[in-house]
Amino acid sequence: MNIFQKFINKKQEETIIEKTENGFIYAPMEGEVISLKEINDGVFSEEMLGKGCGMKPADGKLYAPFDGEVLLITETKHAIALKSCDGIELLIHIGMDTVKMNGKGFNPLVKAGEKIKCGQTLMTFSISDIEKAGYVTTTAIVVTNTDEYKDIEVLAQGHREKSEKLIKIL
Repeated sequence: MNIFQKFINKKQEETIIEKTENGFIYAPMEGEVISLKEINDGVFSEEMLGKGCGMKPADGKLYAPFDGEVLLITETKHAIALKSCDGIELLIHIGMDTVKMNGKGFNPLVKAGEKIKCGQTLMTFSISDIEKAGYVTTTAIVVTNTDEYKDIEVLAQGHREKSEKLIKIL
């Protein structure tokens, strides 16, 4: 095996979605979709930051939910803000109270200002590190500019594969 084979194989695992539809947010991870109201944090459950949904991740990978750009990765690496090419602003907050982990177990693969493609791996995170620290892995996926749209419709509950349609923006 040549020295670059490890990197080539890793790149082949990533599935970039070539044809995405404007007005949709695709699942940024594999896992169980839940209502924001089920999240045990009032900021999310009361939709103070906007509408969306939660997901309980099946693995420790976060993918781009649309084509766009990275606006911000928090210093503690547990949250990322994105903007789609058609103006959807999205916050993905991995775990609850994980800010207290100070970045341990979170590995961003992109930087603020970077262009992203739907399905691209944005970050890896350790579910076991989060759970060992005493936190839940439930991830909030919130459209922070909800007020600019007529409605935000979560398309599914239950298990979702990464990059399946998750939210429709009306």
